[in-house]
Amino acid sequence: MRCHIVPPHMLERIARDADDPALRERARRTLALTSAQFADRRTTAAGVPSPTEDFVPDRTIGDAQNREELPGRTVRAEGAPACGDEAADQAYDWLGATFDFFEAAYRRNSIDGAGLRMVSTVHYGDKYDNAFWNGEQMVYGDGDGVVFTSFTGCLDVTGHELTHGVTQHTANLEYYGQAGALNESMSDVFGSLIKQWHLGQTADAADWLIGQGLLAPGVDGVALRSLKEPGTAYDDPRLGKDPQPAHMDHYVETYRDNGGVHINSGIPNRAFYLVATAIGGSAWEKAGRVWYDTLTGGTLAADIDFAGFAAATVRTATRLYGAEAVETKAVNRAWTGVGVPLEANG
Repeated sequence: MRCHIVPPHMLERIARDADDPALRERARRTLALTSAQFADRRTTAAGVPSPTEDFVPDRTIGDAQNREELPGRTVRAEGAPACGDEAADQAYDWLGATFDFFEAAYRRNSIDGAGLRMVSTVHYGDKYDNAFWNGEQMVYGDGDGVVFTSFTGCLDVTGHELTHGVTQHTANLEYYGQAGALNESMSDVFGSLIKQWHLGQTADAADWLIGQGLLAPGVDGVALRSLKEPGTAYDDPRLGKDPQPAHMDHYVETYRDNGGVHINSGIPNRAFYLVATAIGGSAWEKAGRVWYDTLTGGTLAADIDFAGFAAATVRTATRLYGAEAVETKAVNRAWTGVGVPLEANG
């Protein structure tokens, strides 16, 4: 299971076309390290918590000291004061924000639903241009300072990667093809919702960007991805143009990136944005509830495709709100709007 925030097509473009030889070499090194990181996929059956149970996070932050070693030297543990390392303290805060979101919104106790210890390592590698969930913990690079800034800076990056852990411990979606794109999309959706919850934003006020602020000054782009307008997040000579489609008419058939998991995720991302903005209000409350219950309900096949997932969300919305409810109609319209057929819904 290799779940990294920066997709390989961006790094491959830098490695091939960047004018700066140091940038090219750094991108190649990041790609090599990215392909080497993996962990076993496993699910955990979490018990139903008591309505009065108070969940408490258990966070540990390690410092790799620019080596490629995990988990690194512990620099901050749960309850300890700020250590003075900006990256470590940001990682600690964002683990807490993500934990608090899942508890407050869905009564989930940590990543696995059973109080999993939350571990992050900062300063991984030499200007490593990525952040990832390896099946057991979060890992952050410092970025090269030319194309990417520090990967601890954006809450939605942490939320995205930790949601891979939620998916791992629930639906365990395969990381290939449409199931893999759904895996990536779930992380983008909840990464965005965590940021919206933290900022107190409604659906219409949110930026719907993943990694806003991660691209360094001088890079022509606003983020890694846009749920609102897939394909518009960046257009830069070093990175190329954002290749995400927003509709099935432009679905990308490719063998790269596990069948385009970071590319075709734009389609379900756009569908969720359409649902959330059609319903309005706080997106995590209704649209997010439909997606969360669908992900964690125990009915999704690991290799489910877009049509199967769309049908599952319609069933979830119908159960929660009724067949003729505004919320259920919004889910139906959203999938139709991105070209995903609902004939499989039955």
